[in-house]
Amino acid sequence: MKLLGRLLCAFAFLFGGAQMCLFAQSPNNVVDEVIWVVGDEAILRSDVEAARLDFGANIQGNPYCVIPEQLAIQKLFLHQGQLDSVEVTTADVMPNVEARLNELTMRAGSKEKLEEYYHKTMTQIREMMFESMREQFTVQKVRANLTADIKVTPAEVRRFFKDVPEDSLPWIPDQVEVQIMTQQPRIPQEEIERVKEELRDYTDRINSGETSFSTLATLYSEDPGSARFGGEMPEYGRAELDPAFANVAFSLNDPKTISKVVESEYGFHIIQLVEKRGDKVKVRHILRKPRLDQADIDTTMMRMDSIAEDLRKEKYTFEEAAPYLSDDKDTRNNRGLMMNSKLDQISGSEVRTSRFQLQELPPEVAKVVSTMKTGEISDPFMMVNSKDKEVCAIVKLKTHIKAHRASMSEDFQVLKNVVMNKLQEEKINQWIKDKQKSTYVRINEDWRDCEFEYPGWVK
Repeated sequence: MKLLGRLLCAFAFLFGGAQMCLFAQSPNNVVDEVIWVVGDEAILRSDVEAARLDFGANIQGNPYCVIPEQLAIQKLFLHQGQLDSVEVTTADVMPNVEARLNELTMRAGSKEKLEEYYHKTMTQIREMMFESMREQFTVQKVRANLTADIKVTPAEVRRFFKDVPEDSLPWIPDQVEVQIMTQQPRIPQEEIERVKEELRDYTDRINSGETSFSTLATLYSEDPGSARFGGEMPEYGRAELDPAFANVAFSLNDPKTISKVVESEYGFHIIQLVEKRGDKVKVRHILRKPRLDQADIDTTMMRMDSIAEDLRKEKYTFEEAAPYLSDDKDTRNNRGLMMNSKLDQISGSEVRTSRFQLQELPPEVAKVVSTMKTGEISDPFMMVNSKDKEVCAIVKLKTHIKAHRASMSEDFQVLKNVVMNKLQEEKINQWIKDKQKSTYVRINEDWRDCEFEYPGWVK
């Protein structure tokens, strides 16, 4: 109904000059207003109000000028994304949706208060945020495509900064390079069998009609992202899932059938099919994780303490030991060196570096590293890894780069990125200006009195 209302509003605005219309935005009909039309897409007053409520404190300038223009720019990029067949996967989007939902729930005080604020159920809020973030990721990919051919040579970087005063050079905060080794404490077979039996009991209760899969997932699943939705996960392709989990999920054909217990990197699961479409599958699952025994934790800590002592005595180097002694798949093939992935705000592409600010490290690692000297090997400590499992770890502070003004010798990549970002931004700005000229734009008279960043909207 809301989509139909948008289309009718846009049609009236384009051809009949109407500025006000009714459509079902909530259980009650409310008056909304088409304020801009970009191509064949309408921007509504409610769109602006929603953005103002969400991001008002971070908006510089008049929100009733800034927000509509940003929405219009987004529509230009989204249209280009359709022309370029840009694809954004569920796996790209969902972690950000869950993080945003958790943040908003904490700010609101409870799930119920968040639902009251949005006048929507959590499922509806989640779907709304998914679509919004999917569009954001599409925009980022389009920007990356538009700037992919920009290259910068060392000579160009030197020329750019040749006459820049030293106090105008970028400020580089304290950064560290860290190497890590982890080992997971052994889980007793009887504990694994206990978890499997627990999951088999859930299956029996579901099959007997005593309860539903969704109810048990909400009560007992240890995957917080899906438990709140009765264990239901978003639609995924095979490559987006843990391989063992994917093999079982894609083998299911009957929504009434519960899978056998399957082990993944995250723990143990039972899975129920929701629907399968082409090369995508949507399932529910219940995740249970075996509990670690303190004796096994102590044994692993002693083993890691021995490795740390051997490293200090230089019996072998961290680089030599990590590929053979570490369980950490993310770093052991990199000789233990941790890598920091960041999103370039201009191009939307991922940038990888070995340098971290302390707040960018896992909190347990940051706490240990903050008291270490360069070259020092830590005592063993417990942490939660990227698979949400408890592991024993030791780290080496490989490098500590103190805060300083950027220099060509020490921070060439930083300075290169400054030049790259400038060239990318110039290209994006010119693309928007060119796109304005070839795109139909109509703005409600009451919304034109603005100093737009790109004046070409009003023709």
